[in-house]
Amino acid sequence: MLKSWLRRFKPAYSAYNYFQKSSLKGLNEKYKSIGLNKKYYNSVTASDFEGLPEKKNWLDEKNSRDLLSGDGIFELFSEEHKNELLKWSDNGFAILRTFFNEDQLDRVNKDIETLIENKSADWRYGKKIMFAHKQAESIKDLAQNGPLKQVMQMLLGQEIELFQSINFLEGSEQKTHSDSIHMSTYPKGNLIAAWVALEDIDLNQGPLHYYSGSHQFPYFMNEDFKHGGKGMLLGKRPYDFYENSIAELVKSKNLKKEVFRAKKGDVLIWHANLLHGGEEHLDKSLSRKSMVFHYYAKEAICYHEITQRPALISQ
Repeated sequence: MLKSWLRRFKPAYSAYNYFQKSSLKGLNEKYKSIGLNKKYYNSVTASDFEGLPEKKNWLDEKNSRDLLSGDGIFELFSEEHKNELLKWSDNGFAILRTFFNEDQLDRVNKDIETLIENKSADWRYGKKIMFAHKQAESIKDLAQNGPLKQVMQMLLGQEIELFQSINFLEGSEQKTHSDSIHMSTYPKGNLIAAWVALEDIDLNQGPLHYYSGSHQFPYFMNEDFKHGGKGMLLGKRPYDFYENSIAELVKSKNLKKEVFRAKKGDVLIWHANLLHGGEEHLDKSLSRKSMVFHYYAKEAICYHEITQRPALISQ
């Protein structure tokens, strides 16, 4: 009972954050630069930034069909990948088929197996292996040293840093959401994500789903649903209320769900505000080996809207 209450008590997070200064480096200066009277350890939510200017990313402000063809990085990609990237501003995602080769992904799968065998995998939330890029050079290399980071940086139009990696052996089955409720930024839209198929994934394995164009909707933050928080306490079940509100939004807008049937090596990149989730994993005898990378724009203020905590960023 006490533990549950402490998870809702915002000053408890502030006390913890006070001792995490190395992972919150530069946050005081970022707050000061926009005239926000906060310290690195304080609670933070989207309402704190109301009234401040929201500078849009270049491909939110103008269309990728008009701008990308003049970019030097863009010209390095295949015609198939170029065609996908040109649709970024309209769709809010890009599917890059056979982006990684078999050998690269076999090394990743082997390293994940080793982490599990050694009992050193950082399992969280039941199904997720978190931050494996800090333990496996094969994962760090794909995230940090190759064309994936180049294309993500191009799409955000600014320097980025890896926030986290997540590895899955089975489907997440996560309900439809936008990453901006979990990994929020000021200005909005300064997050970008990539999902990598580590094996062929079909309908029985809980593939990803997404709603094309939904990134253009207004960002859905705490004040847009009944999160139940008040004063120094967070709500009891804010994420349940959030998911229900998003489900109602999808229904009211009559949005068309698309499902990503992936081959090993395919990559799906999505916008910070794209609505997406995981389908039901129907055949539990089949794995769904996959990997997600989330990157923040380096100069953005990064936080978690639901829990109102600044994001701890460590490499």
